[in-house]
Amino acid sequence: MRNNQHFSALQFITCGSVDDGKSTLIGRLLVDTKAVLQDHLAGVQRSGETDLALLTDGLSAEREQGITIDVAYRYFNTEARKFIIGDAPGHEQYTRNMVTAASSADAAVVLVDAIKLDWANPNLQLLPQTRRHSLLVNLLRVPSIVFAINKLDAVADATVAYQNIAGALEKFAKEAGITVAAMVPVSALKGWNVVTTENNDQADWCGYTGPSLLSILEDLPVTPAETNVAFSFPVQWVEKFHDSGVTTQGRRVFWGRVATGSIEPGQTIKVFPSGQTAVVSQVLSATRQPQNKAAGHSAGIVLDREVDVSRGDWLLAEKSASLGAPEGQGQRQLSTTIAWMDDEPLVAGRLYWALHGHRWVKAKVQRVVHRLNVNTLAEEEATELAPNAIGHVTLALQEPLVTLPFAQSRILGALVLVDTASHKTSGAVLVN
Repeated sequence: MRNNQHFSALQFITCGSVDDGKSTLIGRLLVDTKAVLQDHLAGVQRSGETDLALLTDGLSAEREQGITIDVAYRYFNTEARKFIIGDAPGHEQYTRNMVTAASSADAAVVLVDAIKLDWANPNLQLLPQTRRHSLLVNLLRVPSIVFAINKLDAVADATVAYQNIAGALEKFAKEAGITVAAMVPVSALKGWNVVTTENNDQADWCGYTGPSLLSILEDLPVTPAETNVAFSFPVQWVEKFHDSGVTTQGRRVFWGRVATGSIEPGQTIKVFPSGQTAVVSQVLSATRQPQNKAAGHSAGIVLDREVDVSRGDWLLAEKSASLGAPEGQGQRQLSTTIAWMDDEPLVAGRLYWALHGHRWVKAKVQRVVHRLNVNTLAEEEATELAPNAIGHVTLALQEPLVTLPFAQSRILGALVLVDTASHKTSGAVLVN
């Protein structure tokens, strides 16, 4: 019997080193679950055979070079649940694209290419990009991490290869503090252990008798809603009632998605940044039916009186000392971890727009504290962050923001930096 949360769509990404078979694996999942139309299959034929990778590599540059550049999303479902797949690029140059996909994922499938490793050696070394992507998805708090050891059909002794590679992954995960949800041998090209285990040459291929990759994914939980944190609600849209004669409550509905906690009529809330307080008169669903709402659900909130609230403001629990600085007044200085996405390096003194919820504030880079060595997670001295680098940075904000550490809240602890001139997304920010 599956838990109710397993019936929700699972959003997962595939990641790992270049040419480890990520796009081919997704193509295999789509084909073997009958999620691809015949005319689409006909369009990805090469020399009379289906090139599974082309089902996700849709950009002309990707097809020409045989690599994944941007994140491609695909959708499919089984009798057990629905899935949203993000095919993340493996090149170090496109680490920022992988970070973007991982930031909202419920799970990550990290592919490991057996033929690239010294698989006969019990003390084999993993590829740097395998380590990098594993550390990144762990840093981004992706709840479930699955290692899929691919191309074992192409090695002389699949059992020895699987045992040695699995041992290296377990050792690495223990050293890095990564909790592994599952480890499974697969052949994306031949379909072994991907959708079912019945199409293997033998029942205990590689000495593995566990479930297929798809069965593992069907049982993974979705990211739990942050209901254990005080109520917070970023206002996305303000709607005024057509009936302006209403006097028993405020005449505006504040629409958005509940970020943390829950909301119901009778609760006292505080508006950030103005500090005004009011009592919730109604909580509306998307169909305008009165309904209490918890984190992760969209809602319309009506207050008991007229309060000046605009898009970008936050509605917070009245006793919100746990949100940011004492008294819930927010913070003007943040210690952060930044995944840098811009082509220009991040240096101290630069000014950017910071987006938190729907609120925009100016943010100045005070100091680059350390650069993270993503292969080892060691902190190295640095004065700037190069493109695709990750580091610890201190930001000074022009106006305060209500934040929590990213380790406590993936929503309140995340910001985006935007270049003030080009308006390009420059960095993904995690509050420490």
